[in-house]
Amino acid sequence: MALRIVIDARRLKDFGVGTYIRNLLRALAEIDSENHYVVIAQPDEASELTGFPDNFQIAQYDRPDSNLLDNLRFPWFVRQFRADLYHVPQYRVPLLMPKPYVVTVHDLSAFFYRDTEGWRYQLELYQVRRGLQRSNRVIAVSAATRRAIENLLGIAPERIRQIYNAPEPRVVGKFAAADARVAGPDAHRRYRERILERYQIQYPFVLYAGNIRPQKNVPRLVEAFAVLRGELGNHPEYKDLRLIIIGDDISRYPAVRLAAMQSRVDKAVRFLGFVPVDTLRVFYEAASVFAFPSLYEGFGLPPLEAMAAGTPVVTSNVSSLPEVVGDAAVVVNPENVFDIARGLRDALLDKELRATLIERGHRQVKRFSWNRTAKEVLETYREIVSEPAGS
Repeated sequence: MALRIVIDARRLKDFGVGTYIRNLLRALAEIDSENHYVVIAQPDEASELTGFPDNFQIAQYDRPDSNLLDNLRFPWFVRQFRADLYHVPQYRVPLLMPKPYVVTVHDLSAFFYRDTEGWRYQLELYQVRRGLQRSNRVIAVSAATRRAIENLLGIAPERIRQIYNAPEPRVVGKFAAADARVAGPDAHRRYRERILERYQIQYPFVLYAGNIRPQKNVPRLVEAFAVLRGELGNHPEYKDLRLIIIGDDISRYPAVRLAAMQSRVDKAVRFLGFVPVDTLRVFYEAASVFAFPSLYEGFGLPPLEAMAAGTPVVTSNVSSLPEVVGDAAVVVNPENVFDIARGLRDALLDKELRATLIERGHRQVKRFSWNRTAKEVLETYREIVSEPAGS
């Protein structure tokens, strides 16, 4: 029997959750022509959900999930679709959400890295815990996230399904954008040269790409880069090594700029903010090494994206990162500046290690695919619906 499934897609433009929603929907459309899907999107994002088959319906809803009245309005709105199942792809669940529903939890960093734990913290924690406890299943995107859900929120292990994410196909797939812009057999090389020339990059660089929130540990990366640059001052290839940081508006995170100034490498560190996907891919490919010394990740996509581009990766030995990168990266203690610098130095100077990391990286990326993710999510849907009512 065909199911009617409602998926909340209102965070389509978010950095991480949006990647999940967009690619899960596309993969479900590829593998499932039987069930009927109702995708809830905000009016300004509905135009991005085009090209879906006939069993996908787009419904517009104009209130974000952060709005207090959403706890009442959204449940009332979705009841009209008489769904067999609802999927909330992030942990903020409306208080009156109809059942059965499944929730995807990407990470719980908001509860581990914040300045205060007053009544607002307790209220948010209560809502998240209640939403997950009422759910029929919770999808965790990694084993580390699964442990956090169990320990912080007290969700029973048997109600949690671990289903990995996958890299953004536009980053790890064929480079169609370059082919479209430049004709000829060496189109990609010429496109890459144009991008690097546009940003005036004529030097080797360490790359960081991602958000710059406190748990991302970017100030320590800057300090480690300063140590490394001091060691390589006379190196024939890396004496002019730079650090390029792609992500949020740096003005929101003065600690990063301060770290560069105090370490006296402010002229060797560049902050580029957000860049288009095609441009990001060029930076992944052109980097000498990709650094991602995060203190906490629910999954951690950027290291996989860098591996797909054939770039050696240095990342943390904590949270979900070891399970995501496997044996295909140099892992370091993210709280030790000198260990981060050691990892960067090894990945830069050890040619045999670099070749091994690149080979293993390509293999590691193939472990993750959105089709596999969608199949496991679809199995979870069917499992929930097949249970007796009220279970």
